[in-house]
Amino acid sequence: VKVEELPVVCEFPGVFSGDVSDVPLGREVEFSIDLVPGTGPISMAPYRMSASELKELKKQLEELLEKKF
Repeated sequence: VKVEELPVVCEFPGVFSGDVSDVPLGREVEFSIDLVPGTGPISMAPYRMSASELKELKKQLEELLEKKF
């Protein structure tokens, strides 16, 4: 199988070697997660924290997102 013959793989030729014969054949998708472009992470704390801690955490998250981290 050549890199050019696989739809997703051909978009990233620098990542794959010229021979991708060990790539498994297509499989039926059991489930999928639909992503909505431009949405942010859900703001739900895994444990209780004070309002000031949550505010600081959100600030740090925004800074990381601005840096495209």
